[in-house]
Amino acid sequence: MSAKISIRFFDDREVRALWDEVNAKWWFSVLDIVAVLTNQNDYNKTRNYWKYLKAKLKKEGSQVVSATTQFKFLAPDGKLRLADMLDYNGIITLGKNFPGTKANRFIEWFTYSDESIDSKSKTKAYALFESSFIHSIEVGTAKGLQQIHAYLFGGLYEFAGQIRQKNISKGGFQFAVSRFLGDTLKQIEVMPETTFDEIVAKYVEMNIAHPFMEGNGRSTRIWLDLILKTNLKNCIDWSKIGKNEYMDAMVKSSVDSTVLKKLLKSALTIEIDSREMFMKGIDYSYYYEENN
Repeated sequence: MSAKISIRFFDDREVRALWDEVNAKWWFSVLDIVAVLTNQNDYNKTRNYWKYLKAKLKKEGSQVVSATTQFKFLAPDGKLRLADMLDYNGIITLGKNFPGTKANRFIEWFTYSDESIDSKSKTKAYALFESSFIHSIEVGTAKGLQQIHAYLFGGLYEFAGQIRQKNISKGGFQFAVSRFLGDTLKQIEVMPETTFDEIVAKYVEMNIAHPFMEGNGRSTRIWLDLILKTNLKNCIDWSKIGKNEYMDAMVKSSVDSTVLKKLLKSALTIEIDSREMFMKGIDYSYYYEENN
């Protein structure tokens, strides 16, 4: 099986899924879902609860147990271990065995077919890894960022890949004035990108520029990773960076990027060619933008 893992978020908690190439379907981590539905953070307690529930369901002749299969998944100790997985129908059945409104909300969320721009763009972002296009993107330039934005949002926004001509702000912060944006981007392009600190400084300035009407964060995080891969043979493991701490660090970075540098540096990885690392990065990148 080719390791293609996707992470979805319910109530800001991870629900991991693994793609089965042979059967062409997703399998979902039972322990992740049990942890969500029991509001449990302790791995061993979650595992014990599932062990108890599994025995109970087996005794009752539930189809959930017979539908369960096992694939290797990353455990809290950092090792790949066999874990119970269920497909779409199995998860729906499992959810019905939990009482309360949370289980109902979970099933509603799980079965919702998202046809939003973000969902469609995320699918395009996944495809970028296996596309030859990724190798033609200019690294560290405004044009390269436009190429990424056009790929992610082409056919979804009429302004995909186009530098904005209007002023925008967020949370009271005014991004670069559109009238001078062309000159601003030229200045950012020539910023050095030899060291980690230089690259983060360039990333911060591009965020302040915010060259597109929408989709800046998602595009610029990919842009950042491409610079890091090219110059330092590193990229960011975004799954190690929480949503709130990342957003807080980005807000502060316009004045002081110390916190952001520390946050990104702690999440550096040499797994620059890992498909799983790229997919995880996309999942987290789009998650950061939810309700923001």
